Amino acid sequence: MLFYCITVAFLRAKPVQMTDEELLSSYRLTGKTDSFGRLYDRYIPLVYGVCLKYLQDADDAQDAVMQLFEDLLTKVLQHEIKTFRTWLYTVSKNHCLQILREKEHTVQVEFQADFMESDEILHLLDEDVADDDERVQALHKCLEQLPDVQRISITLFFMDELSYAEIVESTGYSLKSVKSYLQNGKRNLKICIEQNV
Repeated sequence: MLFYCITVAFLRAKPVQMTDEELLSSYRLTGKTDSFGRLYDRYIPLVYGVCLKYLQDADDAQDAVMQLFEDLLTKVLQHEIKTFRTWLYTVSKNHCLQILREKEHTVQVEFQADFMESDEILHLLDEDVADDDERVQALHKCLEQLPDVQRISITLFFMDELSYAEIVESTGYSLKSVKSYLQNGKRNLKICIEQNV
């Protein structure tokens, strides 16, 4: 009877849970993703929390968690990992920062037609305008007197007709800086033109 009770208790006992290191070692030895999947499942709340903290969007965070799983299948084979939890936290954070960097480079800003169409500077920058030579000459003279960052931004935006995002990409300036350079550059041009006409 005692033997029966011990056997039943043994059979009902929960299976021994493998440590992080054992699951990681098992995946490295066998290449079976179920071992790594079990390990990753333990830390999904941690990974999701990190992604949500950095990306500030639930859908983006979920996508990042899924992408990380695929990326980590190869990364864990390439790195010596002492403490999986710490390593995973760092990799998750870096993954999110990379996503944010990529978003900065592909930032799309809506074009405001009235911003340009009603602007006297755009009219003067148009190469076909010849009815006010004095103002056009003053504009080009004043353009040369602007600080480089303002002159470059004004030239790229008005003459080359680049978007904010394209200027950010080609110059390395931040989006906020580009807007500021354009605003200040336009103001400085207007003042300079009025003084020279």
